[in-house]
Parts: sequence; C-alpha cells; structure tokens
Amino acid sequence: MSEMRELVGLLKQIDDQLVACMRCGMCQAVCPLYAETGLEGHVARGKIALLECLADEVIKDPAGVKERLDACLLCGSCQANCPSGVKALDIFLKARAFLTGYYGLPPVKRAIFRGLLKNPRLFDSVMSIAAKFQGIFTRPVNDMVGSSCARIFSNLLEGRHFAPLAGSALHATQAERDTPRGPSGLKAAFFYGCVVDKMFPRIGKAVLDVCDHHGVGVYMPHGQACCGIPALSSGDRDTFETLVAANMKLFGDHDFDVLVTPCATCTSTIKKIWPLMAEGLPESTRFKIRELSEKVKDISEFLVQDLKVAPAAAGAGDIAVTYHDPCHLKKSLGISAEPRVLLAANPRYRLIEMEGADSCCGSGGSFTLQHYDLSKRIGKRKRDNIVATGASVVATSCPACMLQIGDMLSQAGDQLAIRHPVEIYAETLAGK
Repeated sequence: MSEMRELVGLLKQIDDQLVACMRCGMCQAVCPLYAETGLEGHVARGKIALLECLADEVIKDPAGVKERLDACLLCGSCQANCPSGVKALDIFLKARAFLTGYYGLPPVKRAIFRGLLKNPRLFDSVMSIAAKFQGIFTRPVNDMVGSSCARIFSNLLEGRHFAPLAGSALHATQAERDTPRGPSGLKAAFFYGCVVDKMFPRIGKAVLDVCDHHGVGVYMPHGQACCGIPALSSGDRDTFETLVAANMKLFGDHDFDVLVTPCATCTSTIKKIWPLMAEGLPESTRFKIRELSEKVKDISEFLVQDLKVAPAAAGAGDIAVTYHDPCHLKKSLGISAEPRVLLAANPRYRLIEMEGADSCCGSGGSFTLQHYDLSKRIGKRKRDNIVATGASVVATSCPACMLQIGDMLSQAGDQLAIRHPVEIYAETLAGK
C-alpha cells in the first residue's frame, strides 16, 4: 500500500501536464496504433485519462495502466497535432519511468539494459563476437534489401527479416578523429549511434566523407555509448542517466560548433530528451547537457543549412527514389525539406513522393519487439505506399526505420534498395 501511495505521489508531479488535455480527440485522427485497433486506451487522450484516474486513485490497477502505456510507438503524432500543446511524449516517458520504478524491470530487460547496454565496451565486444558467428544462425534472404532471416527458431522471431550485423563496426574501421576546422571554418562532433555503428557503418562513412569534402573538422571519439532512448522507453531511468553521463564525458567539454548524427532518433533524444529527463544528474552536468542540446543537428540539416548544399542544376535523374519521413525527425524536430534537398543534390536521382510519407512505419524501437503483430500491420501500410510509387530506392533518415521498412519489403519479396539521404548525396563526391 505504501508503494502505491508513492506511485500516486510521483504521478501527481505531472498532474499539471495531464490536466492540459482537453479530450478533443484530435489525437485519434493521427495515431497509427488507434487506426489499427480503435481502442481508446491506445490513443493519447485515453492514456492520459488512465494516468489521471490512477493518480486520483479512481482506479487502482497500475498493471493495466502500464500495459496501455507500453502499447505506444512514441512517434509523437499526437503531440505534433495537439491544439492544446499537450506534451504527450514527455508525459508518457515520465510515467513509464514511474511505473517501472513501481514494478521493476523484467529480468530480460534488466539483463539487456543494465548488464549490456550500460557497459559500452562490453556491448561492443558482444556485438563484435555476434557479427562473426551470425552466419551459423542466419541466412541472406533478399540481396537488394540486404536482409536475412533465421535458419532456426524462426517462429520465435515471428518470421522477421532483419539486417545483419556488419562484419566490422564503424568504430573498428575508422580511427578516432579530432581534426581542426578546415576551409568551412566549422568543426562537427560526430555521434554515430548504435545502429549505424554496428549495422550500417556505410552511413557513418558517408558522413565522414561529406565532412572531409566540405572542409569540416571532425571530433569522433571511440567509446560512445547508446543515446539511452531504448532504456528510457522501457522506463529504465537509471540506465538512461548512466549512458547520458558517459556520453557527456566524451562530448561535454570538447570544442566543436555542432554535434551531428545520421539517426533521427538519436538527434531527437540528445536535443530534446536529454535536457528533459536528466534530472537525476548533477546540476553541472545538466547545464552542459542544455548547452550541448543547442548544438545538435541532423546531418541533413547541417549540410543544407550550414554548408549550403543545394539541389543539382541538372534535370531529373534516371533513378527513382521515394522518401519516408521518420517521426522523430519531422514530428519532433520539424525537419523534412533538408533530406529531400540531399536527394535532389544528386542529379542521378528523381524524387517521387509516396502517399503518407510522414506516416509512422510501425517501428517505435522496442514497440516492434513487444507488439510485432501491430507493428507489422502498420508497417505493411508503409510498404504498400512505397511500392506504389514504382521507385527502385527508398530513402529515410532513421536507421530504425530502415530496419522496419527492410523487414516489410523483404517479407513481401520486393526488390528495392534502402538508403540514407547522406549516402545518396555522398555519391556525388569526387571519386564516388
């Protein structure tokens, strides 16, 4: 009973945010999960109502509220379209942390987050070993998409098709960098993120190539930790704060003008979630986090706004490409034009817009692991919109979206390549 009262007390801390919801229902029109299930508990106003009832002790079922709260993509569609300005993502992240504190982490998540993710060196070592032996358990299934499937235990993976781990991670093939400002007069810190590092190092190489081409100094330290959003999304605030502190030791006191990432989720997390959720860290660290957050930019934003990359003068190219807007880039940060400029900067490509380019692909990070049936239903809609364009390439600015889209395309037998806009732009550089 005392623990329940403590939980109620914690929920009261966000009471002013909860009461801001006017129950207008605008979130129903944009929530990808509600579109599939039609359940009020799956839409933002339903979740907020449940949290209010729990905080007021009208209902006394934390487990039921947690179940509904965990069934969320955290895509930000509700927040981006809320006429009352309700910070739904802030509410859900804090409430998940409160409820996880009440129940504790499940054993599997505890092992992954606190035993592995919390220790970057161990995480890197385990992933390196896994990359060497993955061929025993997986086999290639779609060369164009670049996907694999399980040789055994496919039922346990629910038939997923997935991108394999890279043979060598980015940090294993690229030396640490701390180069001075070049002709551009700018220096960029490069936060590459876990998925780019371990699954798509070619994206990281493209970022380094374009920085070199434009005379940008680069600070890229080894030992980078996860941005922390997987742990925080599961309510593990302790691991999140540990990872933030570890990254701040690498980036907090260094001299650079901008911190760039090619991952929409990492960009949004460092820019918005770190300052919001790092309340347990020392004030001096929180101050540095706020300073750092003001320097964070998506790589396309940096290239277009700071380095003035522009569309090519030539006519439309012969390679048709369509673009998927990651939720964390467009809805959280308002960035949608810049990635398209990068695509247009390569004269070999012509952009064909898909229907619902900014609709969620259904990934949601851990959502696709816990609710694959729903994730797949949402993802199939995205796949259908991609294929309907007739494009041979689909581009997106989020590695997690690349994984989800790759799964959907591969399972359907589609022959499309999946690329990051910075890769397509990097093809224009001398010698590429």
